[in-house]
Amino acid sequence: MILLVTGGAGFIGSNFIHYWLKNHADDRIVNLDTLTYAGHLESLKDISDNPNYQFIKGDITNPEDVKRAMDGVDIIVHFAAESHVDRSIVDPLTFVRTNVLGTALLLNTALDLGVKRFHHVSTDEVYGELGPDDPPFTEETLYAPRTPYAASKAGSDHLVRAYFETYGLPITISNCANNYGFFHDPEKLIPRFITNLLEGKKVPLMGKGENIREWLHVEDHASAIDFVLQKGEIGETYLIEGEEKTNMEITKMLLEILGLDESMIEFVGHRLGHDFRYAINGEKLRSLGWERKHSLAEDLSKVVLWYKTNEWWWKPLKEGRPNIDRNAQKSYKQSL
Repeated sequence: MILLVTGGAGFIGSNFIHYWLKNHADDRIVNLDTLTYAGHLESLKDISDNPNYQFIKGDITNPEDVKRAMDGVDIIVHFAAESHVDRSIVDPLTFVRTNVLGTALLLNTALDLGVKRFHHVSTDEVYGELGPDDPPFTEETLYAPRTPYAASKAGSDHLVRAYFETYGLPITISNCANNYGFFHDPEKLIPRFITNLLEGKKVPLMGKGENIREWLHVEDHASAIDFVLQKGEIGETYLIEGEEKTNMEITKMLLEILGLDESMIEFVGHRLGHDFRYAINGEKLRSLGWERKHSLAEDLSKVVLWYKTNEWWWKPLKEGRPNIDRNAQKSYKQSL
C-alpha cells in the first residue's frame, strides 16, 4: 500500500511517518512538504535512505506538485496546514490559501485519481471555546471558530465532508487535542518553554496561566489515525482526546522537572481571540477499542530530556528566529 502524507516534515507528520514505517514496514510513504519554517527534514534524516520512503518538495496549492505526489497513491493522510494561531492573526490570508484552497485541491485531485481513502487531520479549535463548567466537545458540537487559524481549519473540514456527500469520496476526519512530543517546533508552548528554560530564559505565560488545553502525545495521535484508517467508518469524524491541564499546570510541571521555581515565569497579556478552554469527549473512538498509552506525568520528563540531548535539532531553529519571544509578546500585548 502507498500512503501520501502531506506536511510530513512537520511535527505531527514526521512522527506519523516514523510510526507508520515502524508498524507497517511493507507500506510505502510519499511525503509532500513545501518546507516552510515549520518543516524540518532533519526530523526524518534517520529514514532518508529507507527504500519505502520518498520525499517530494512541493506545495499543496500547486496542481502539478499535488498530481505528481498523488500518482499511484492508495491513502492520503492530510496534515499539511498553517497552524500557529499568532501567525494567523498577523497573516490570515496565508492560512486561508494553504488550509482551505490547498485542501480543496487535494480533494479534487484525489477524486480525479480514484484515491481509496482521504483522511483529514483537524483540530479541536474549530469548535470555539468552552467555559469552565461546559461539557467537552463531541462530534456533534457546532462549529464556532474564533481565530483565522481555527476558521481556516473549519473551512477545510467542511470541504472534506462536502466531497464525501456530493461526490462519494471516501473520507474520514479526526479532530485532536494539542500534541506534545519529540521534534516539536520551539515556537509552540511546551517546546518553547522547555528550550527557554534550558537557555536560562523566562517563559512567557499568557494571563495567569488559567487557560485550559488538552494534551495528546504525538505517538498516541499517530496510533489513533492508524486505528481510524483500519476501523473507522467512511464519512465519519472522530475526536481524539488528551489530558486536560491549565497552562500554569503545564508550566509548573516543566519547572519541577528542571528543578526551577516560578521566578522563571514572565506573565504577558492574552493574545487576540485567546480561547479560554478546549476539552474533548473521545468516547466515540474509545468505544471502537482505541486508547491512549501515554500520560503527561510519565512522558513530559522524557520530552524534556529529548530537548536536553538534541540541541542540534532545536538551537538552529531558535537562532534563525532571534525574536521569537519578542514577536509573540508583541502579539499578546495588542489585546491589553
